[in-house]
Amino acid sequence: MKNIFSVSILFCLLLSRCGVQETIENRGYSDPTFDLNPPKLMVGITVDQMRYDYLTKYWKDYSDEGFKKLMREGYSCKNHHFSYAPTYTGPGHASIYTGTTPAYHGIIGNTWYDRYEKTGKYCTGDSTVFGVGNTTLAGQMSPKNMLSSTITDELKLHFNGRSKTIGVSIKDRGAILPAGHLADAAYWFVGGEEGNFISSTYYMNELPAWVKSFNASGYKDSLMASGWNMLKPEKDYDESIIDNNQYEAPFTGKLQPAFPYNFSQLADSNGGYDLIKGSPLGNSIVTEMAINCIKNEALGQDEFTDFLAVSFSSTDYVGHRFAPAARETQDCYLRLDLEIARLLNELNATVGEGNYTIFLTSDHGAVHNPNYLKKLGMPAGYFKLDEVNSRVDSALKNAFNLEGLIESYSNDQLFFNDSLITVHKLNKTRLEEIASHATLGYAGVYTALTRTQLVNTEFSSGVNQVLQNGFSTKFSGDVLIVPRPGWMSYPTTGTSHGSPFTYDTHVPLLFYGSGISPGFTDKRTHIKDIASTVASLLGVQMPNANTGDPILEVLGQ
Repeated sequence: MKNIFSVSILFCLLLSRCGVQETIENRGYSDPTFDLNPPKLMVGITVDQMRYDYLTKYWKDYSDEGFKKLMREGYSCKNHHFSYAPTYTGPGHASIYTGTTPAYHGIIGNTWYDRYEKTGKYCTGDSTVFGVGNTTLAGQMSPKNMLSSTITDELKLHFNGRSKTIGVSIKDRGAILPAGHLADAAYWFVGGEEGNFISSTYYMNELPAWVKSFNASGYKDSLMASGWNMLKPEKDYDESIIDNNQYEAPFTGKLQPAFPYNFSQLADSNGGYDLIKGSPLGNSIVTEMAINCIKNEALGQDEFTDFLAVSFSSTDYVGHRFAPAARETQDCYLRLDLEIARLLNELNATVGEGNYTIFLTSDHGAVHNPNYLKKLGMPAGYFKLDEVNSRVDSALKNAFNLEGLIESYSNDQLFFNDSLITVHKLNKTRLEEIASHATLGYAGVYTALTRTQLVNTEFSSGVNQVLQNGFSTKFSGDVLIVPRPGWMSYPTTGTSHGSPFTYDTHVPLLFYGSGISPGFTDKRTHIKDIASTVASLLGVQMPNANTGDPILEVLGQ
């Protein structure tokens, strides 16, 4: 009997062992040590103001080697969203790379009111550093206002500084925030009379020789000379409305917002090389700079994974001027598709196919021009800040017989004058309630939440949860105001963003390359999930304030 019992135990142990081994193998691991083979180069691509539907809307006009290649041979998250508001460029880039929301990483806007210093704060502004390659305020930039680590920081820590991490963008915030605190470099473009990529003393004291050479190469002048005309025959732009319409803003010095655009003629009245930033030419110069970076920094050429963060910002400038329905917007994306293809070709030639991994996403979407929507019979309008402020001021004055209780209005948030509240021993919660109620009387307001509500209530869904995820207890305002869907505070031409609604939150997320299983999902994923997915792929620690989860399907798990 004893022998039978022993044999039974042994048999059970063997079955258990086989079960464990099968589980490990089913997860794609060959042994319990989880032997990783990370790519030599990770490339993060952010397309500023890219709505998800730009992938599908212009599908038939894209080449086979750009967006289509990423979607057909990579993994697409079709229901990918920002889980917070405000949806702006600074918070978007920070959230992608920190794996969390503004409530944790502290970048609550592109700019915001600093209630402690009583002044406006820019997300990457840093008066303690100086420009490199530039002596103006444009160079006084660093990531110091971002409170948490990024996936690029964690990669540097993991390999004890032997990885290279570099950011390249038209916008400073598009290069600096993704590159992180430990970056080797971040380069951004200054237009005007210069037309150069610059950096700051946060990273270096002098531009590398290859950057100086690129700035002096004449590439920017060849772009300016080319101007901007439609890439394809006019008949192919049937996804967009007619050219020269009242919903778009023309460049200064041009009477009509219509093709073609002669930049040699428009340069003097539009900031010189700033025209590169505000057109598809900006995407071309960023691609060229990224290619030069890959070659001259020898990215992806050793056993320590490098990270190149590329942000295409010109799509945002074009979107703001022309809005989503414009032919200029469509043309900008058709040209960006070719730049993506050009970057892929360079990666294959220089790093080697199978040695790199890409993700592509956006920092926010955009709403259709409200006047265009109204013309079609849809609910939309313009949110007038002065009218809202007037309502709130009147309500507070009537309630407390005091003026100046509102200290600032920033990013659709009211900031109270705390000193005045203290001196007069006012009930701040009561102020919040009165101000909130006053805003709801304005036709363009969808809802308003108070600081007390956001601090004391845990919202689990809907717009309130999205607002809470973007709310910083330390830095945000006392009343958060949300315009109605389809409404915005902006001039009557072009478009903007910043809301918690799907046109601003729904963006692409594509993964492609080494370690990525082709496919797609319609399940909801969030921007904060990108960093943890990349961390799992690379086998490194997640960013220190990470609140996202790896998207296991992307990794074939």
